[in-house]
Amino acid sequence: MTLTISRLALAALALSASILSVEPALAAVACGSGNFDAWLADFKAEAAAKGISQQAITAGLAGVTLDQSVLNRDKSQKVFTQTFEEFSGRMVPPRMTRGSNMMKQYGSVLSRIEQAYGVPGEILVAIWGLETDFGVNTGKFSTIRSLATLAYDCRRAEQFRGELMDALRIVQRGDLTPAEMKGAWAGELGQTQFMPSSWLKYAVDFDGNGKRDLLHNAPDVLASTANYLAGYGWQKGKDWQPGSPNFAVLQQWNKSEVYCKTVAYFATQLAHAP
Repeated sequence: MTLTISRLALAALALSASILSVEPALAAVACGSGNFDAWLADFKAEAAAKGISQQAITAGLAGVTLDQSVLNRDKSQKVFTQTFEEFSGRMVPPRMTRGSNMMKQYGSVLSRIEQAYGVPGEILVAIWGLETDFGVNTGKFSTIRSLATLAYDCRRAEQFRGELMDALRIVQRGDLTPAEMKGAWAGELGQTQFMPSSWLKYAVDFDGNGKRDLLHNAPDVLASTANYLAGYGWQKGKDWQPGSPNFAVLQQWNKSEVYCKTVAYFATQLAHAP
């Protein structure tokens, strides 16, 4: 993603609101036990017991190994300390022209999305730009390998165990192949960086081509992001500035107030752009 740190760090070491509830871990092999292969075999058995097909399990987890670089990144995160002025000043001006062009290019799509979900295009384009530079930098880490690594590590094992299960469900549903599942180091996928649990719950096939594609398909990306915000109570036609109910919804996207204020500021700038 375009940010110099992951969205996890930006939310002060808490996962973004994309992470939903996960099921309790049932692992017989302890996390961080020093035997990743044994842990993975146990996970495969649990996935099968939960109804994930053997085909999806084999396709997703065959040959998966621990990624030490992911653990290093996770352990080296620092609390986000930039002020709103610093962060917005760095992130918004370089993206204003492209953001304004995206508003024009996808104007009819954004209008239909707002009619369907109540979320204005300015908010969606602002998030799109801040997350991945409008889809340019979605990340190159193997999602399944990253999630397996973080699920094996003891720091947030249950959280990421649930996300890994959901990644396999995405494979089983046919949205993506394991090879296509590349994103940020902590498992975020697509042009607005959905965790797998959020992909399963909120991804939509907005252009009607039969596939929910948040990696390559801008209408699906924007509509799915709107569906996420609507799912957390976005109020159509209402303000999005700090203190408003819609700003509280943005904080369900990312718990960092600085990040959410930057989204709101960027969106307001886009609304006033010629």
